[in-house]
Amino acid sequence: MKITKAELETVCGITSKLPENLLPEFAFAGKSNVGKSSLINALMQRKSLARTSSQPGKTQTINFYNVNNALYLVDLPGYGYAKAGAAVSAKWGKMVERYLHGSKQLKNVFLLIDIRHEPSANDKQMYEWILAQGYTPLVIATKADKIKRSQLDKQKKIVREGLGMPKGGTLIAFSAETKQGRDEIYELLMPGSGEETP
Repeated sequence: MKITKAELETVCGITSKLPENLLPEFAFAGKSNVGKSSLINALMQRKSLARTSSQPGKTQTINFYNVNNALYLVDLPGYGYAKAGAAVSAKWGKMVERYLHGSKQLKNVFLLIDIRHEPSANDKQMYEWILAQGYTPLVIATKADKIKRSQLDKQKKIVREGLGMPKGGTLIAFSAETKQGRDEIYELLMPGSGEETP
């Protein structure tokens, strides 16, 4: 997929009004240090448009990235960061819920899970919550370059079983370093676009 435009267009805080976009939106949810910014940068083929932070839980906004004037990648605040505190976490939850309920253009939600670990209680809760909002989460198992190839199938099975995914549920192993899985994600965003990636 050739990226001709990728820019941060709208930032929504807890009290902000959600934008009334006309293009399809694809949201990305995940734990604070799961590699969400790195994934979004890899998809937009930019090094640092989505800012990665050394402090997990720093992103407290919903960020809308316009890609090719064709779709929006929507970065949701990371969850499960212990030091964020219950009050802040509750506000994030309300903000995300408002978005999932309120967006007219949201097509699907990608849920990022670290492939090296069994899904946490927060991950399971998020998976079930996305289902309850009427979406089927597309699961991306991040940091695939951090494990041996021989461990890949075993770790994918652990993620599937840990989340209670159905047999045919979408799970893509992804690496921001090697770009493994990027074409498969492009294919879900814009069918027919995956093979064009150089």
